[in-house]
Amino acid sequence: MIDIISRFFTNLLERTQGPMHFRFLLQPTMSLIFAIIAAVRDAKKGVSPYLWRMISEGSKRKVIIREGWKDVGKIFILALALDVIYQLVVIFKYHTEEGFYPLESIVVAAALAIIPYILIRGPVNRIVRNFIPKKNTDNQEEKKH
Repeated sequence: MIDIISRFFTNLLERTQGPMHFRFLLQPTMSLIFAIIAAVRDAKKGVSPYLWRMISEGSKRKVIIREGWKDVGKIFILALALDVIYQLVVIFKYHTEEGFYPLESIVVAAALAIIPYILIRGPVNRIVRNFIPKKNTDNQEEKKH
């Protein structure tokens, strides 16, 4: 078991320097862009931050997760596909690995696509809400009288 964990972390570190290492910049950047767009949309609607909603609104959790998956799902699939390609290149072209490890591909795809999205969407929502003018209901009621 220790050998598996050791190999897992060694392989993950090697991915940042090997072929196709550009994806470690490109995919989180894409994820951050989608998170910012979603956060601005949430702030305009007056919706609470994404991770907080996911944790606190248990009855709506599936809907909230599906909403996030719409934004980040394509990036995750792309990250997964690129990591599979990376592993195949390393196995067959460079002959530095003896096997294919699908769990590693899933972990890398989640780390590059899903985690940045979840971590950024909430804080950006909070920041943007500070710049959106709040509707003052007291002034509107005084104008009616």
